[in-house]
Amino acid sequence: MKIRADRPACKGHGMCYVVDQELFPLDDGFIDIEGDVEVPTGREANALLGVDSCPEMALQIVDD
Repeated sequence: MKIRADRPACKGHGMCYVVDQELFPLDDGFIDIEGDVEVPTGREANALLGVDSCPEMALQIVDD
């Protein structure tokens, strides 16, 4: 499982960051993910919750 971010779509709400600061790092208040980022084993639930929390739908889960 991987996380993909549409950085231009991010409006800096930070809802994903509240769920998991390591999976959803911010830079100047906006998502700082480039490319597809692998979700560590055991963190899948946080990845799903963080993606679902984005009001702009700037995040998505990418299955291998």
